[in-house]
Amino acid sequence: MEDDNKTAYNYKDYYKILEVEYDASDEKIKLNYRKLALKWHPDKHKCNDAATAKFQEINEAYSVLSDPDKRLDYDLNGNYEINNYSLPEYLARFKGMILTCNGLGISQDSVWSEQLTEFNKLMDK
Repeated sequence: MEDDNKTAYNYKDYYKILEVEYDASDEKIKLNYRKLALKWHPDKHKCNDAATAKFQEINEAYSVLSDPDKRLDYDLNGNYEINNYSLPEYLARFKGMILTCNGLGISQDSVWSEQLTEFNKLMDK
């Protein structure tokens, strides 16, 4: 069943699609989604299949990142294809996990700390 979760996201980096940081707030994700949706809306790009595909990709990314449960699942179970990241991108993408795993701790308002807390609660049940 875990393999189904990994393939469900088609190995896309939804954070890059929405042009947000990996620890972006819900508000920032929403703002960038609206900006990109307006920019790539099919009504503005008549008969342009590439724009329609981009718009659909943006909607797919937002549907995952705007839902806390889907975002947690995506962050914890996604295929990260490490070879596709530069070192700064890799560190930005996984800084929450790196800091938490090394016991350095991160701020309490971090998206990663909230997600890891929720995940641990689910695992305890």
